[in-house]
Amino acid sequence: MLVGTWNLENLMLPRSGDGAPRSEAEYEAKVEALASVITALDPTLLGVQEVGQEETLADLVKAIGGQWHTALSRHADHRGIRVGFLSRTPLRIRRDIHAFADGLRPVQVNDPDEQEVQVQETSRGFLAVETDAGDGVLQVAVAHLKSKLLSYPGREGRSRFQPDDEAERARYGAYALYRRSAEATTLRTLADFLLEGEGTERDVIVLGDMNDVVNAATTQILLGPPGSELDRPRAFHQPDAGDPFRLWDIAPCIPEERRFSRVNFGRAELIDHVLVSHRLARRITEAGTGLPEHRDDTLVLPSVDEDPRKRVGTPGSDHAPVWVRV
Repeated sequence: MLVGTWNLENLMLPRSGDGAPRSEAEYEAKVEALASVITALDPTLLGVQEVGQEETLADLVKAIGGQWHTALSRHADHRGIRVGFLSRTPLRIRRDIHAFADGLRPVQVNDPDEQEVQVQETSRGFLAVETDAGDGVLQVAVAHLKSKLLSYPGREGRSRFQPDDEAERARYGAYALYRRSAEATTLRTLADFLLEGEGTERDVIVLGDMNDVVNAATTQILLGPPGSELDRPRAFHQPDAGDPFRLWDIAPCIPEERRFSRVNFGRAELIDHVLVSHRLARRITEAGTGLPEHRDDTLVLPSVDEDPRKRVGTPGSDHAPVWVRV
């Protein structure tokens, strides 16, 4: 079984909003490029991010061919993009949430002189499903946390990607981190719901675009109890009281030279993650980014910067798929 996650980068109908293809030809080229990668990846289940309208996912499935089951979150962001799933087996929705976890207060997201100052919900909904997988039930949650990309209050209705000064950059960096931290906490709460303290006996996966690297504080929130990692064999193979609640990031299982899913300002980063319960972690056979058949090739991705508008109209995605085989 191969399970993965992939940010499809603005899979939106032509001219339907910020980041959308500008023509039917650009849209068709994008769908075909994405479909060719998914066909080669041949996942059992794939969590996806940045899906616009339901029609776009249907068009992608048609281009891939074969029998697929899909699910999409009802909660899109202000641009209309959301998370979802493609699966070879039927899906049953367990949760589709966007309110912050109980106990979290609203967080500040912009300057006090702007209209919206605090929010109590995630940027995009988190979707959890279950499906039959061989010897049991597989439960999977997909998410797309708040981006590290900073945007500033726009003029004439358009956001800026350059601050007026460095004080503004610092403030909006903090606002983004506040929200991503609250979102990570909310996602961890969803993971707890799926695990129910039985991770040694349950197949649970949390995956998606977490918008930060393995050791970032927001990513670490998702893991649960500390003390056992896949790159610490002695700790991993020594059972402890945290195993039923813990999630393991598959990053150490990815060959080091391919341990990235996006290139930002020329720096390779692994910001898309697959986290698995103890029962699955013990059964990992391989993990990677890009396509398994190209594991010995150099992974080439476009480098992005602070202005996402430069990518409008380009086929494919600026992210690589991240996957695990168990």
